[in-house]
Amino acid sequence: MADEQNTSFTAREALFYHETIRPGKIEIIASKPMTTQRDLSLAYSPGVAVPVEEIARDPSLAAKYTARSNLVAVISNGTAILGLGNLGALASKPVMEGKAVLFKRFADVDSIDIELDTEDPEAFIEAVALMEPSFGGINLEDIRAPECFIIEQALRERMKIPVMHDDQHGTAIIAAAGLINAAHLTGRKLKDCKVVVNGAGASALACTALIKSVGVPHENVIVCDRSGPIYPGRDNVDQWKSAHAVPTEARSLEEALKGADIFLGLSAAGALKPEWVEHMADQPIIFAMANPVPEIMPDEAKRVRPDAIIATGRSDFPNQVNNVLGFPFIFRGALDVRATAINEEMKVAAARAIAELARERVPDEVAAAYGMNHQFGREYIIPAPFDPRLMERVSCAVARAAMDSGVAQDAIEDFDEYTLRLRSRLNPTTAALTRVYEDAKANPKRMVFAEAEEDVALRAAIQFRDFGYGTPILVGRTERVMDKLRELQVDDPESYEIANSYNYDGIEEMVEYLYKRLQRRGYTERDVRRMVNQERNVFAALLVALDKGDAMITGLTRTFAQSAREISRVIDPKEGATPFGIHMVLGKNHTTFLADTTINERPTAEELAYIAKETAAVARRMGHEPRVAFLSYSTFGNPSGQWLGNIRDAVHLLDKEDPGFEYEGEMAPDAALNPKVMALYPFSRLSGPANVLIMPGLQSANLSAKLLRELSGDATIGPMLIGSEKPVQIAPMTSIAPDVLTLAVLASAGIVG
Repeated sequence: MADEQNTSFTAREALFYHETIRPGKIEIIASKPMTTQRDLSLAYSPGVAVPVEEIARDPSLAAKYTARSNLVAVISNGTAILGLGNLGALASKPVMEGKAVLFKRFADVDSIDIELDTEDPEAFIEAVALMEPSFGGINLEDIRAPECFIIEQALRERMKIPVMHDDQHGTAIIAAAGLINAAHLTGRKLKDCKVVVNGAGASALACTALIKSVGVPHENVIVCDRSGPIYPGRDNVDQWKSAHAVPTEARSLEEALKGADIFLGLSAAGALKPEWVEHMADQPIIFAMANPVPEIMPDEAKRVRPDAIIATGRSDFPNQVNNVLGFPFIFRGALDVRATAINEEMKVAAARAIAELARERVPDEVAAAYGMNHQFGREYIIPAPFDPRLMERVSCAVARAAMDSGVAQDAIEDFDEYTLRLRSRLNPTTAALTRVYEDAKANPKRMVFAEAEEDVALRAAIQFRDFGYGTPILVGRTERVMDKLRELQVDDPESYEIANSYNYDGIEEMVEYLYKRLQRRGYTERDVRRMVNQERNVFAALLVALDKGDAMITGLTRTFAQSAREISRVIDPKEGATPFGIHMVLGKNHTTFLADTTINERPTAEELAYIAKETAAVARRMGHEPRVAFLSYSTFGNPSGQWLGNIRDAVHLLDKEDPGFEYEGEMAPDAALNPKVMALYPFSRLSGPANVLIMPGLQSANLSAKLLRELSGDATIGPMLIGSEKPVQIAPMTSIAPDVLTLAVLASAGIVG
């Protein structure tokens, strides 16, 4: 139900995450050029006067000339922060920043957090209402009940932009979607269901209201608070609870549950006893959504009622009720039609769209790219949070409902075209990387960190373990590594495995193994022993070669070439493989894969074809349909030159194989990436700009990758080493801990290596 994942980490790592790179989780960047004096004159004075006058003349033009139509404020006073209670406005800022990041990550909605230092509802209402000219929507968050009801209602009445308290309605929308599907699977009609809601806070009452909107009759719903069922005439019932009072003889949750079809829990851990579940109707539907510990654990419920369908708010059980399935896309659809509110019709439309998506077969390409092997059933009644189809389905449903209910100021004329625009807003690599991290956690590996005496490597190793990706093996001098662990305030440094070549038990096995490999390459046993003892990359690679570790990461203290040379003394390429490197350049809504950027100085046609196929496979694993361009200074022979034969031959080799992806070459970068230039070559086999660039040689490849990394605003991952017999990655010497961690996880999950 909440946005948290049930993930293990230490307090130190959480603090490090929030302080590293730059404090906090958000920054403001300019969306227009700011380079020249002319740019600045247009951006500010005197050029800015023109849109000012236009907006003064017609306020609706603010959507055209400012960022307002894609800007949401996440606002709290910190009176109900997660499950932590009233810790104040300032303490709520990390949560509000996090919510702003989720808006951007999932729906490309720009968002800014605002923390108001007041517990007075009227002061809060006045402060937010006065900010209406700044924002296209307001997301209220972590405000205690009953003040949240008062605040939301007043703001919805005063403001002509969407206002939603996500703690209430986000949970309600996802729960309603799951309930629709659970009823479908058990052959029920919602109008016939008897429902018991345990909890009468903001989320519980919002869930109650919405399930009535989707078809459950008012008289079929019993709401229970700490004092039991709410019925007409009961004492100590406020106006919000009394709206859901129904006549009932039940005076306890246990009594109310007898014969009930559905339990919706938004209350406290352990509130639902297994013996009470026994007396529910056949195939009971149990939504135990208290976090972090639900009202009843799924295994306890299944023990007494194996026929139950169960949902929780946790990511480690099936059917997670997670707000992130809803709020980004609800605001996306509302903003795109400039809705004046988020009304009941829009919330119902979102719930039904989410429910319908879960019933559809997950397309093969989505399943492959995002690791989603689920199909509709008792353990999959709610879509996975990273299903990329949520953006288009929910946003379209909300936008259409806004138009049909009369709160939209703009109309979408062509929903097919709108769907394409929605798809283009996000970079699929982002979701794919998230899936890679989840795969790594599901299959933890022993990762050898060859440079554990370096702060960057050690921080990455600590995170690798704390986040559950596997066991780090730290290569270095024992006392030096231990001192570093203490400096980084690790609570249990003795629990880390340190591999020191000077006292490692298996050193003789290593020397024997390596001497057999190198004795006919001019190395004596003495040379080999010195190498094993003194060269950390050799020692680390031997740990992997001898199955003492599953993969390794290095590169911070050596150049890529030197590290690769040392590792190659121990680990061979895969049989029939050509090792090479890929840089992955991540933009806002695109990813480009460059290869080979690290190893092959002048690849042959066969090597180029192999590199193209393997890079295309990586692109697919990262959620992209590959479009491969073989780059050159020449575009289809113009200008001519002597270094084109291997590129043309590589294309001919793929022609004979039919590799299953688009490819073309030889071509200059503009002919591969710029649609206007591409239009000059209508015979080109590329249906759009290339996303896999196969470079003609190491010099141009390495230069291009490093230039892009230094000059562009895009993030770069890599180089990622492909084609090694064992998973090995070599990070750039300038890497920071998150870079090293990413490469380690990619190697651990088997995406590269």
